[in-house]
Amino acid sequence: MLQPIVLLMISNVFMTFAWYGHLKDLKTAPLWVAIGVSWAIAFFEYCFQVPANRLGNAYFSLPQLKVLQEIITMVIFAGFSVIYMKVPITRNYMVAAMLLAGAAYLIFSENQTR
Repeated sequence: MLQPIVLLMISNVFMTFAWYGHLKDLKTAPLWVAIGVSWAIAFFEYCFQVPANRLGNAYFSLPQLKVLQEIITMVIFAGFSVIYMKVPITRNYMVAAMLLAGAAYLIFSENQTR
């Protein structure tokens, strides 16, 4: 059960850089360059995301996988935002994270048979 979670975390690091890294590193580059670099990074994201979902499907339902993915995304993005982009986490971000925690509680407390 831990392996898909780790793979999702690695995937999210790549995804976050593909989606937002160009805002810092390629700010002055032509848009086509930013798109090309983002696609190249996204390739590696998929190399982790697809196996994570395949493995995770053995342990989690599809809705559970999706909520897990969103929680991991929020955690990775928070670290990326503060450490790499130097953007502080706001109170609203924390409230949104708590709402996601509530979503996790609801989706994982549901009795789902595998």
